[in-house]
Amino acid sequence: MKRERKSEIPEVVKQLGIKIKAIIQDNQLKQREVAHDAEMDVESLRKYIKGSQEMKISTLFKIAQALTIHPSELIKDL
Repeated sequence: MKRERKSEIPEVVKQLGIKIKAIIQDNQLKQREVAHDAEMDVESLRKYIKGSQEMKISTLFKIAQALTIHPSELIKDL
């Protein structure tokens, strides 16, 4: 049985996922490589990209480091 969320996912979380996905595609990276470099499993990264799971700030920093960008680039213009 699928669990229901207590609250709706904020739009900004979805926008962050779209931005992460675009950076991965623009740099011709593979999601599994980014997940490995960020020290997380690929399924978690996919949930963040889909915007179906919120991330901790430490996770944001790990993903930014794996993408070799400053964390502020991920949240700029959201």
